[in-house]
Amino acid sequence: MIIKQNPHLAGAAEAARALPDFRNLGVVLRILLLVNGLAVVAVLLRNADVRLLGGELLDMAMRVEFPLILSVAVLFLIQPGLARLPVVAGWLLAGGVVLGATLFSHVLLAPADDGLPRALFWAAVATLGVAAYFRQHVAAHVPALAEARLLALTARIRPHFLFNSLNGVLGVLRANPRRAEEALEELADLFRALMKDNRELVPLADEIALCERYLSLEGLRLGERLQVAWQRDARADAARVPPFLLQPLVENAVFHGIEPGVGPGTVSITIARRGPAVHIEIANPLPDPGIQQPGNRMALDNIRERLMLFYDLEATLDTEQGPDAYRVRIVLPFRDGGGGRP
Repeated sequence: MIIKQNPHLAGAAEAARALPDFRNLGVVLRILLLVNGLAVVAVLLRNADVRLLGGELLDMAMRVEFPLILSVAVLFLIQPGLARLPVVAGWLLAGGVVLGATLFSHVLLAPADDGLPRALFWAAVATLGVAAYFRQHVAAHVPALAEARLLALTARIRPHFLFNSLNGVLGVLRANPRRAEEALEELADLFRALMKDNRELVPLADEIALCERYLSLEGLRLGERLQVAWQRDARADAARVPPFLLQPLVENAVFHGIEPGVGPGTVSITIARRGPAVHIEIANPLPDPGIQQPGNRMALDNIRERLMLFYDLEATLDTEQGPDAYRVRIVLPFRDGGGGRP
């Protein structure tokens, strides 16, 4: 088998030159920490008397924090425009914003100070340092992101699912040939989606449809024991999410919450859009502890890592085990097909 070159790996160098998303919380926190860290290092290097270090640090904070916060705020506001510019023009504009914020803060806070050239010099140095950091950061993570997209297949349907589904089809083949035919079509759709390249974000509506096919097939095997309660907000359908975000979690809910039991159980799936975020909750009943099937948390860890790679600090995955149900909650930013925000 010949494996084609991963285009995301091939484009790592180009992606490393792109501007970061200045509306991403993780990016903003990194900028603040990096610039303040550089400023502290500069103070420590030029300090000749430890007794004066506190005053020098305070003076540094007064000179750095205002232009830094102002720069970050302006970059946050103009991020949509920056994203549409060529890479070089975007970096030049971002650098101009930093120098402009430095000039404005110097005129506002220290108009009589003759240290403007030095302030502009250090602002330029800090800008280059931040740019170099994000270039290296993205260059290091683009291969990991591409690999994570490929490893979406590690959150795949368990191998026994195919055999269980085929057995379910055989069970209804004579009694209900039409249902058996539909089940085979659903199975083909599911595995067709599974074997796709799966390197890009997909509409949440597609993920929901995939889960519906999966649950329909599981219904052949589990019958009335499997009950599904959907609460779905159509406003969230257009959100772009990592492929196979929902199906492994729903499969976990069936495997751990329905299969071990002897009576009917309900898997609840709630999807809602709340402002700029999409909230997803999947809940399953807790069976008797004596028959509960152990889990290795591979699906949860896989999805949590992919959310981190795609959204940085803007997405979260939490779990909660209550007295009668186990819940998985995901919160991620709403982004439409163009990567935009509401």
